[in-house]
Amino acid sequence: MRPALLAILLIAQPALAGFDGVWLDLTHSFNRAAIYWPTADSFEKTVVAEGETDKGFYYSAYNFRAAEHGGTHVDAPIHFARGMRSVGQIPLEQLIGPGVVIDIRPQAEENRNYQATVEDIKAWESEHGPLPEGAIVLFNTGSSDLWPDKERYMGTAERGADAVAKLRFPGIHPNAARFLANERNIKAVGLDTPSIDYGGSTLFETHQILFKNNIPGIENVANLNALPAKGFEVIGLPMKIQGGSGAPLRIVAFLPNVR
Repeated sequence: MRPALLAILLIAQPALAGFDGVWLDLTHSFNRAAIYWPTADSFEKTVVAEGETDKGFYYSAYNFRAAEHGGTHVDAPIHFARGMRSVGQIPLEQLIGPGVVIDIRPQAEENRNYQATVEDIKAWESEHGPLPEGAIVLFNTGSSDLWPDKERYMGTAERGADAVAKLRFPGIHPNAARFLANERNIKAVGLDTPSIDYGGSTLFETHQILFKNNIPGIENVANLNALPAKGFEVIGLPMKIQGGSGAPLRIVAFLPNVR
């Protein structure tokens, strides 16, 4: 059996491995309220058919359109690194693995442009032990509680290029990204804001550092407040867009309880 398929089966069917547990959805719903980058097309759903047919049965179908980068989504490395993986090239197992949550809510509440630091990561490790091998590292800034209020969540509800300069939200400091890429063996990083770089970034250094190492970024994650610091598995399955720089993502966590 292929390793990726075996991993999915072991995580998706934990009873086979002798575990019970709880599933938690970490995905915001895609709808008209979903938050997108100010210059990106927002989610739009239109009705093709909805109702009883002339043959007596109910039928519904819809079209949707949206940018790659909005709502809960994954940034593929090619988004900021030439020649790195597109979203369709991200291995299945790279978005499946042990999850950790690094809680930076107090810092982010004090400073909406806070950037998670190497010290934040080391403080987590001092309390909980080393980051697991192949970890999916999630930073909880508390921003999910502000969804879908665009002004509170990202600093502005305005649209267009001029709105980008008004963005304010927490992110991950480039030094922390460099530390994770070079000093720890992780699969992916994510957080509950529109970008892994903070709102005021113009160089997007955290994107560049991680993506040059083929480490994807997960943005606009939901429900991180409901997760413990460690001891859960993450499964992220993006839309497989050939050549895509990102894609909508269904991401879930499994919290096992040993029988």
